Amino acid sequence: MALEPAEPSAEEGPNPELVDFTRRFWVSAVLAVPLLLISMGAEMMGLHLVPMRWSPWVQLALTAPIVLWAGRPFFERGWASLKSRHYNMFTLIAIGVGAAFLYSLVATLAPGLFPASFREHGAMVPVYYEAAGVVVALVLLGQVLELRARAAAGRAIRALLNLAPKTARRIGADGEEQEVGLSEVARGDRLRVRPGEAVPVDGTVIDGRSSVDESMLTGEPAPLLKTPGAALTGGTVNGTGSLVMEAQAVGAGTMLARIVSMVAQAQRSRAPIQAVADRISGWFVPLVVLIALATFVIWILLGPEPRFGHALLNAIAVLIIACPCALGLATPMSIMVGTGRGAQAGVLVKNAEALQALDTVDTLVIDKTGTLTEGKPKLVAVEPVGVFDADEVLALAAAVEARSEHPLAVAIVAGAKERGVTVEAVENFQSQTGMGISGQVDGHTVVVGNSAQMRRVGADVSMLQASAERHRGDGSGVMLVAIDGKAACLIAVADPIKASARDAIASLHAEGLRIVMLTGDSRGTAEAVARAIGGIDEVHADLKPEDKARIVGELKAMGARVAMAGDGINDAPALAAADVGVAMGTGTDVAIESAGLTLTKGDLSAMIRARRLARATMANIRQNLFFSFLFNGVGIPIAAGILYPITGILLSPMFAGAAMALSSFTVVANALRLNAVRLEPRRS
Repeated sequence: MALEPAEPSAEEGPNPELVDFTRRFWVSAVLAVPLLLISMGAEMMGLHLVPMRWSPWVQLALTAPIVLWAGRPFFERGWASLKSRHYNMFTLIAIGVGAAFLYSLVATLAPGLFPASFREHGAMVPVYYEAAGVVVALVLLGQVLELRARAAAGRAIRALLNLAPKTARRIGADGEEQEVGLSEVARGDRLRVRPGEAVPVDGTVIDGRSSVDESMLTGEPAPLLKTPGAALTGGTVNGTGSLVMEAQAVGAGTMLARIVSMVAQAQRSRAPIQAVADRISGWFVPLVVLIALATFVIWILLGPEPRFGHALLNAIAVLIIACPCALGLATPMSIMVGTGRGAQAGVLVKNAEALQALDTVDTLVIDKTGTLTEGKPKLVAVEPVGVFDADEVLALAAAVEARSEHPLAVAIVAGAKERGVTVEAVENFQSQTGMGISGQVDGHTVVVGNSAQMRRVGADVSMLQASAERHRGDGSGVMLVAIDGKAACLIAVADPIKASARDAIASLHAEGLRIVMLTGDSRGTAEAVARAIGGIDEVHADLKPEDKARIVGELKAMGARVAMAGDGINDAPALAAADVGVAMGTGTDVAIESAGLTLTKGDLSAMIRARRLARATMANIRQNLFFSFLFNGVGIPIAAGILYPITGILLSPMFAGAAMALSSFTVVANALRLNAVRLEPRRS
C-alpha cells in the first residue's frame, strides 16, 4: 500500500494511488464486460458472438491488458510477499489470477500440448480468461472503495486543520492593523479577532469582551465568556464581540496543531488486537494454498468431466474468495474512523493501544487538583464580625496579601478585584513564619493569619471558631483577620470543584467503574472534596508523585485494569504506570506526553465520551473480525465445491471475486458507522 503522510495537510489534493487504481479499474471494467459476454454467452447460452476458432484469441486480446497492466500492482505485491514470506491477500490473488491466465495462454498458443481428454466440443481446449480478467476488475473495485474510505477517514484531520484561519489581523506598534499570513504571526504579537472570526493562534485576551464557541475542544455547544486574562485557543470561533489577544503559541505549538498531530499518529498506530489478525494471516495464506491444491487434486481424481477444468476453476475460486483483505481492513479502518470521531468530541487518542485498554478498564484513578477541582484557589467567603464591613475588611486584607506570593494570597487579591474592591498600598509589611503576615494600610494595623497569629496580637477570635471549623470541614483554607488588634473577619479560600465533576463521576460510577481519588493535599481537604462530589470509592491523601505511581501499581497487582486521569507534572509517573493514562488538555506537557489519551478541555465529563468511544470502537473491530472469519469459514468450502454433490452448484472465480469485494465493502461500511456513534449521555 502507499504510505500515509507523516505530517497531515489541510490541502485535499488528489490521492495518487486512488487516481491510479481508479484508472486501472475503469480500463479493466471496459474490457471485462465484452470478455464476460463472449465467454459466458458461449458457455451458458450457446451464443457465439465471435467465431469459435477466434474466440480464445479475442479473449486473450481483451484479458492481456487487464492482467498485465491493470493487475500489475497485485503481482508486484504478491511477489514481494513471497520473497519476504509475509503472505497476504495479494499472494492469493497473484497465484489464482496467474494460474488461470497462464493456463489459458498456453491453451491458446499451444493447444496441441493438451491430451484429447482436455478438449471440449469442437475439439477446442477450454480457456478461462474471464476468470482472470473479471477477478482483477473486481479486486480493483474493492481497492478503489477502500482507498475512498481511507480518504473519508482522513477528512477528520483536514476538518480540524481547516478550523484555523489562513490569516490574522496583527496590530502594529502604531496601532495600525494589518492582515498577515498565519505563518508570519510570532509569539507576543497583538492580534484583533473580529466578531464571527476564528481565533488564529493560542493566546490570552488583553482587551475586549465576547463569547467564544469552544465546541471543537469540548464537544459542548455552549459558548464561554472571554474577558481580559482569559485563554483563547486557535480554531475556536469568536461570537459577537471584538477581542484583542496576545499570541502565546504559534505554528506547531498551538493546541490545534498538537491535536492534529496526535490524531494522525493514532490513525497510523496499531491496536494489540491487530496482532490477532496478523498472526492468523501468517498461517492462513499457506493453509488456503494447501486447500486450493487439495481441491485441485480431489476434483482431478473424483470430479466429473471436464475434470481438469473443474479442478482448475474451483482451486482458483478458493484462492480468490479466501483473500484476507477484509481481515486486514478490520482493525485499521475502525481505528482510523474512531480516532477521527474522538477528535471531534474532545477526546484525543495518542495510540490505538490506549483505546483498546480503556475498553477493559474497571478502575479509574483520579488526581484531585486540576482534575476534579479547578486547580486555582478562589475566594469563597468573607465573614466580618462586629462593626466591620465585609468589603472594607477585604480591601485591607487584600492590600497586605498583595505583597505575598502564597497561592491563597493570590486568590484573596483576585477575589477582591472581582468584587470591585480597591486594593491600597501597604507599608511596614512583615511576614511571621508559620503564622501569617501583617502591615500598615491606610492608617490601620492589619494582621492576617491563623489562630496563633491572632493570639500573638491579642485578638479574640472565639466567635469565629465555629465558622472556621465548618469551612475547614468543607475543604477550604481559613485565614483570620485582625484590624488594630481586634478580630475583624474570617476569609475562606477553596479550590472549587469543577462544575461537571459531580455528574461525570456519577455517570462513570454508573458504568461500573471503581473511582479512586489521589491527592497531595491533606486528608481533611481530600475527604471534604470526596463528600462534596459523591461516588468516590476510595481516597488517598498526603501523597508524593512516587506514591501515586505506587498505588496504581498496587491496584494493577490486585488484578484491576486501571485508567489514571491527571494534569500535573506530579501525575506523570502514575499516568505512565497505568494501563491507560488520561491527561487533561489544560494540564502540563509532561502529563500529556505521559498519557495515552487527552481530554482537550480538561473536563472530566469527556472521560465518559472517551469510555464510550473505546467501547464502540472495540465492538466495531470485533464485529469486523467476526464478519471476516465468518465469510472465509463459509466461503472457502463453497468455493471448493462442497455443495456440488448435493445441489450441483459451483462457485465460479468471478462470483468468488465479487464475494471477496463485498466482504471488504461490508467491513469498510461497518467501520464508517462509528462516525454516527452517540458519545454523549442521554438526557433524562
